Amino acid sequence: MAVVFRYVDKSGDVIERFVGIQHVSDTTSNSLKEAIDTLFAREELSISMLRGQGYDGASNMKALVAVAKGNTDIATFFTSCNSLVNIVGASCKRRDILRDQLQKDVTEALEKDTFPTGRGLNQETCLKRPGDTRWNSHYGTLLSIISMFKSVVKVLKFIIDDGSTDNLGEANRSLREIQSFEFVFHLFFMRSILGATNDLSQALQRKDQDIENAMTLVKVCKDQLQHMRENAFEALLDQVSSFCAKHDILVPNMDDAYVAQWRSHRRAPIITHLHHYRVDIFIQIIEWQLAELNRHFSEVNTELLLCLTCLSPDDSFIAFDKQNLLRFAEFYPQDFNSRDLLALEDQLEIYITHMRTMTDFSQLKGIVIVLSLCGFGLIGKIEGCFVKAFGRMDAAYFLQGYYLYVYFCDGL
Repeated sequence: MAVVFRYVDKSGDVIERFVGIQHVSDTTSNSLKEAIDTLFAREELSISMLRGQGYDGASNMKALVAVAKGNTDIATFFTSCNSLVNIVGASCKRRDILRDQLQKDVTEALEKDTFPTGRGLNQETCLKRPGDTRWNSHYGTLLSIISMFKSVVKVLKFIIDDGSTDNLGEANRSLREIQSFEFVFHLFFMRSILGATNDLSQALQRKDQDIENAMTLVKVCKDQLQHMRENAFEALLDQVSSFCAKHDILVPNMDDAYVAQWRSHRRAPIITHLHHYRVDIFIQIIEWQLAELNRHFSEVNTELLLCLTCLSPDDSFIAFDKQNLLRFAEFYPQDFNSRDLLALEDQLEIYITHMRTMTDFSQLKGIVIVLSLCGFGLIGKIEGCFVKAFGRMDAAYFLQGYYLYVYFCDGL
């Protein structure tokens, strides 16, 4: 993780200074906080002087994937996907074989008029590894496996028939796994889950993303997941069954008893395939996804974030809304009494009038607070509350491309 300080000097110039690089084991909020604390201690800097933080890094929507992996079957599925990608893409020779096989399959499908054509289609020639793409790479991996499924099967069979590789055992296991109804169900189901969150995942990392639009996408994502939970299982089951029939994969009778391979047959509860796939997988994972989103984007957090948008400098602070800022102050009664709120209303008028005359901040994207060192104490309280709100709420963990800037000037 690279750390850069951005500040305004006494001349009013915006200055950026590279501070250092700090290793982080992952991009969770706790790891980032510990890394910043370590760097500040090493450089003998005071954390109390920090007025704002901004993060820009890999997708933390991976938290949603991690939640899904809390289900043993889904965790095993992603392990199988990683193994599959590693085996098929282990060498240039295998990638060439996959590419050649894909071209043959596309040509065959075109001759039978069963393959969609058009600009931008049929260009995928390799399996995406998780991490190859910045945004939601798991989603790209699943799309690749589905679109290249027939070719992947043939490449695995080639590896097995060749018999001269150290991956022979893994290739056999991967072939058995992907040619099972269970794998295909997980494949299409997780594609749907990640597809529902993919737009949100990408939007939250764009540096030009405004919070108001991000909150709209959060609501859309929640609504989509809820709709899936209530209405999409039968359609998913039909889609999976159709895919299995196309690729000669046995589809179990949904009313037959299901026993997980990793459980003892004696101790396993007697449930049907339908119950397992609908309740233990489909409903459970969707509810976990909704719970994770609700945890980070509660109604209070969402309202606070929408209040923060009032200080976006875009288009000469066009989003500035005095009433929303006063509403924000009401969330902190210990900092603002009724008399303070009346005075704050007047100070905000002066503040925004002055800000719109300043050109130094016209190119910034994020939340901008400019404070006077000699006055407007209530605006200073707003600053403190904004830093607390943005720094502590779980939602800030997702808003990686969004920045909170706090500037100090000699006077307003």
